[in-house]
Amino acid sequence: MQMEAQISKRRVFAWISSLLAIVASAAVYLSMTGESGLAKQSSSARPHEVTRLDAKRAEGLGWRSDGLDAVFGFVATLSTDSFVIVTNGEVVGAYGDLRKQYSTHSMRKSFLSALVGMHLGPGAGQISLDATLEELGIDDAPEPLTAKQRQATVRHLLKSVSGISHPAAASGSLQADIDRRLGNRENEPGTIWAYNNWDYNALTTIFEMRTGLGIAEAFHQGIAVPSGMEGFDIGAVSYVADASLSVHKAAAFRMSARDLVRFGQIYLNNGRIGDRQIVPREWVNRITENFTQTGMDGLRWGHGYLWWIPGPGTGLPEGTFWSWGLGNQALFVVPEWNTLIIHQSETAEFLKRFVPMVERDGMKGEVAIEHLILSCLEPENRESDYCAEHRFTTRREFDKLISLIVKARN
Repeated sequence: MQMEAQISKRRVFAWISSLLAIVASAAVYLSMTGESGLAKQSSSARPHEVTRLDAKRAEGLGWRSDGLDAVFGFVATLSTDSFVIVTNGEVVGAYGDLRKQYSTHSMRKSFLSALVGMHLGPGAGQISLDATLEELGIDDAPEPLTAKQRQATVRHLLKSVSGISHPAAASGSLQADIDRRLGNRENEPGTIWAYNNWDYNALTTIFEMRTGLGIAEAFHQGIAVPSGMEGFDIGAVSYVADASLSVHKAAAFRMSARDLVRFGQIYLNNGRIGDRQIVPREWVNRITENFTQTGMDGLRWGHGYLWWIPGPGTGLPEGTFWSWGLGNQALFVVPEWNTLIIHQSETAEFLKRFVPMVERDGMKGEVAIEHLILSCLEPENRESDYCAEHRFTTRREFDKLISLIVKARN
C-alpha cells in the first residue's frame, strides 16, 4: 500500500509539474509576443455588477466621469472577473466580486520581493543582498551550478541579472527566451537581464533557509495580518516543484482583489500601515530608482526588484510600477495619482481547453493559444459560455484598457 501511495504521489507530482510548464509556456508567449499581432476580440458586455462613485466625487479625485464610462464599458466586454480602481483610499469604481480569490500566477514574485525586503540584514535570520550563492551554500541538482554562477548575489537574483541559464520549475518555454538572452553558456553575473524563473525559485529557497520561515507563514504574519487582509490564509500558498530540473521550488499564491488592494496600499504608503513600517521605505524606492531596462516597449519597459516599470509611451506617470501574472492578473501602484488598479481573470476554464490541446493533441503552446483566441472571433462562438465568460484577455486588449484608464484622468 505504501508503495502504491508513493507511485500515486509521483504521478500527481509529474502531472502538476507538466501543467505548470505548459502554463508558463502560455505566460511567456502572451507577455513577450503580444499574441503575434492577432486582432482584438469583440464580445457583448457581461452582466457583472459595477459600483461607481458619483460623478462629482470621482472628478474631485481626478477622474472624468465619461472616461470612467469608457473604462468600465470596455472591462465588461473582456474576460475580466474583478477590476477595481482605488484613489486616496476610496473605491472609484469596481467590477465583479472583489472577495473571490484567483490564482495570481507570476504576481508571486512581487510578494516574494516584499518578504525579502522585510528581512534584510547581515545577522542570523536575515538576508544580505551582497551574499553570493556560494556563501549561502546554494547549488542545484541534478545539474550543478558552475563556480562562476555561484558568484551571483541575492541582489542579482532580485534584479533578474544573475546570468544563470539553468532549468527551473514552472518555466516551460520560458527557457527558450532565457537561452536567447543568455545563451547556453556561462555569463558574468550582473551583466544581462532575463526574466528567469531560476532566479526567483532560488530566491524562495534562500528566503526560507535564511529566515527559517515558510513563504505562506511569513506572508500571513508579516503582511496579511497587519494589513487587514480578510480572505488570505496560509492555505492560499502552494509549491510547484520539478526535481528532475532543479531543487528549487516556486511558491504560488491565490488572492482576492480586496486583499490585493491591502497589499498595494502598503507600497502606496511607502511601506507603511498606519504608524507601522512594514516594508522599508528604501526598499519601495528601489523599484523605480534602480530598475533595469528590458529591451521591450510598453508596460514591460523596465523591471526592478521583481516589479515591472511602464515605459514613457504608456501615459502612466513616472514612478508607476506594477505586478503581472498569466491572464493579465495585475496590480498597478501609481503614486502620482495616489491610486491602485487591480485586474483579475479566472484562468481555470482557459487551461481546461489549452492543456489538452498541448498534451493530447501535440500542439505547440503558441498554436493552441492562437486557436483559442481565433475561435472566439467566429460569430457562432462569440456568445458561448467560454467565449463570453472565460476567453483569454489578450495583451492588445489589456494595453487598450490601460490606455483608457490614462485617458480617464483629468
